[in-house]
Amino acid sequence: MKLREHRGRKVLAGVGIFVVVAVLAFFGIQFFTKTGIFRIPGVVYYDESLSETELEQLHGIFTEEVDLDKDVYISATNYFEKPSVTSGEFLVKVSVPVTDFYSLDTSIVASEPDLLFADAYQSDVAFTMIDINDLNFSRRLLAINDHYYLDEFDKGAVFRVLKFESEKYDEEIAPLIGDSFVQVFPEKESVLTFAQTGVTALSRGMNRKLYSVGDANYFAEGIGPFLSGFDLTHTSNESSFTDYATSDNICSDPRFMDTLKAIGLDIVELTGNHNVDCGATSALETIDTYTENGILMVGGGKNADEAAKPLQLDKKGSDITFLAYNLSTGGATHGSGPGANQYYEENAIAEINAAKQRGDFVIVDIQYYECNAYASTYEDPICDYPQNVPGDEIGFFRHLIDLGADMVVGTSAHQPQTFELYGDGVIYYGLGNLFFDQSWWPGTTRSLVLAHYFYKDKLLQTKIVPTVYDGALQTKLMDEETKKWFLSRLISARP
Repeated sequence: MKLREHRGRKVLAGVGIFVVVAVLAFFGIQFFTKTGIFRIPGVVYYDESLSETELEQLHGIFTEEVDLDKDVYISATNYFEKPSVTSGEFLVKVSVPVTDFYSLDTSIVASEPDLLFADAYQSDVAFTMIDINDLNFSRRLLAINDHYYLDEFDKGAVFRVLKFESEKYDEEIAPLIGDSFVQVFPEKESVLTFAQTGVTALSRGMNRKLYSVGDANYFAEGIGPFLSGFDLTHTSNESSFTDYATSDNICSDPRFMDTLKAIGLDIVELTGNHNVDCGATSALETIDTYTENGILMVGGGKNADEAAKPLQLDKKGSDITFLAYNLSTGGATHGSGPGANQYYEENAIAEINAAKQRGDFVIVDIQYYECNAYASTYEDPICDYPQNVPGDEIGFFRHLIDLGADMVVGTSAHQPQTFELYGDGVIYYGLGNLFFDQSWWPGTTRSLVLAHYFYKDKLLQTKIVPTVYDGALQTKLMDEETKKWFLSRLISARP
């Protein structure tokens, strides 16, 4: 009996020891692995680099109910160059500098990206940093250290990256934040670039020059590489191709098609008053030539119905309706013959309304009356002013904005005219001569190229790029010093 009791006690003692060891092991493992009752929950550490807006968003995700196993460190960094993000990193904001629409400034200088947001930062240029998604044509985009964002996309802005660091990012953090910090920004693949130019009249003295040089590419050597770099390039060509072109008529030697190809022409406007100067046959054959070369047409055609068709553009996710009219400068077609699209108020109202209902951006080009102050060999700024032409140019152009147009452009002016913001739109009263032989008057040797940048049907920006030619009749980009002087003169002439 005593032996059985002794054995029983030994069994109980063994069981007790096993239980104690098991309990100690159980809690020991929890203690050393920080699990169970000894588990320490993960902590969210917010770096001081985070903005109040970012903190508010993060606090909405990492609430008290969120139970993390591992700590997470969250920080933000600004860069001058677009970084390649890795797991746990998100490009959350692209900020760009803007200034007044009428400013002549083009770039700001900074050594560190954070300086551009500092209240105490001193700059010779007045600017404000805004989100790229808030950019629109009413404010002038500036380059940063000579890098223009809409041309480069990986520079010319401040790129803000949000970073999450955790041992269990994939398991814990990624499912928690989901797509909260995934952003889409304008890129080269999604931004439509569109160069709009003024008068082209490859004729008269240019015919004579072509006979001398023998190559029509000669005239575009200085401007072709620039204009052909746009997704779309436009010009208003006022002369038709014909074998009867001379140094005395506004008709083009057929070889001038090479000039248009050299600038990468995609859209030709036919609102000019000289396209039928060399006869209906030449005008009709010229239209066929454009079609054969894949060049779109607006503001003119083989007959009145064709000439009146709006040009609808759908490229890179942007929808643009391009309307072009001839107003009282001659050359319009009123029936079955070729010519320009005559302006009729009821047509303009209907076409603008239809485009706006589609949600398109609406550009209206107008072949208006001309300023005839050409006969001077000195600088005469009278044509800078839109009121120095027959009729009420200011009132008429503004009226088109009131009708719903987003942009109105004058394409008859042989000299560049002023420009202005008006209502919800913008007006460029005259673009001047891109190609012509009028080299003896300073005003007619210049033009304005409107470099448009569209993103998702929105005009982000128009960069004004002046050009000039001389007696050699080779158009080129204006140098920076002359550009500032000339744009300042035009700006001072605005209504």
